[in-house]
Amino acid sequence: MSTAQTAFLKGHGTENDFVILPDHDGLTELSPAAVVRLCDRRAGIGGDGVIRVVRSAAHPEARAMAGEAEWFMDYRNSDGSVAEMCGNGVRVFARYLQRAGLAGEGDLAVATRAGVRRVHIAKAGPDGRPGDITVAMGRAALPEGEVTVSVGERSWPARNVNMGNPHAVLFVDDLADAGDLYTAPAVAPASAYPDGANVEFVVDRGPRHVAMRVHERGSGETRSCGTGTCAVAVATARRDGLDPAVAGHPVTYTVDVPGGRLVITELPDGTVEMTGPAVIVAEGHLDASWLAAS
Repeated sequence: MSTAQTAFLKGHGTENDFVILPDHDGLTELSPAAVVRLCDRRAGIGGDGVIRVVRSAAHPEARAMAGEAEWFMDYRNSDGSVAEMCGNGVRVFARYLQRAGLAGEGDLAVATRAGVRRVHIAKAGPDGRPGDITVAMGRAALPEGEVTVSVGERSWPARNVNMGNPHAVLFVDDLADAGDLYTAPAVAPASAYPDGANVEFVVDRGPRHVAMRVHERGSGETRSCGTGTCAVAVATARRDGLDPAVAGHPVTYTVDVPGGRLVITELPDGTVEMTGPAVIVAEGHLDASWLAAS
């Protein structure tokens, strides 16, 4: 990674936290080792992932989207692997652009590896706090076939949901049934998730209200997963016999995560919208020699 770009910020969305690297002109090479070093909670800054902020025109994976979205979210998991999408990350990405004066309240388009995501930044509240951010997360795909998730000697049927990245959603009696989610639960058949999966354990809290824990592929258990909450809302709606395309009206679920609460709405056209907070907590400069050592 180049030592010329050392500015960073730290932010989170419902406590899913990220190191943000502004690299507007795409001059920084972000190696997997550098990502791991940055996300180390004891010897680095600490985070569930790294968000690199790049102009779409300056990134080879995003140039085709530059006409729709000026900015590209280059997202990496904490193990250094590249991810297609991160729902909480998109909200934090948008909050960074707002803080930097590169976007204002209202509508915004963000390029991701899963395509362009439409974002709306709400007005600040009367107390001056920044407004929530809504992201149009695209349509959920529901691949056919039975999926099973296992923890120890116990197994549950799961729903395969793809939100631009893969999810296995299962319903349990108690969130403690998930066990230690820093270790990936076993998912079968492996062919259903050739690149691994995010796994969500879900319990009911009330009408249109659920809670979840998640193992994020490449990061372990996190305090929140934006695409995961969307996958959970869609899977729960289908379990409850609700399909907005059939009903002709939106279906909304509240999804509690360890780090807070998100509101997920599936529209009749299949688009899934996620609404929640995003917070920038710090900014500063990295020690160039420390980062170069990665």
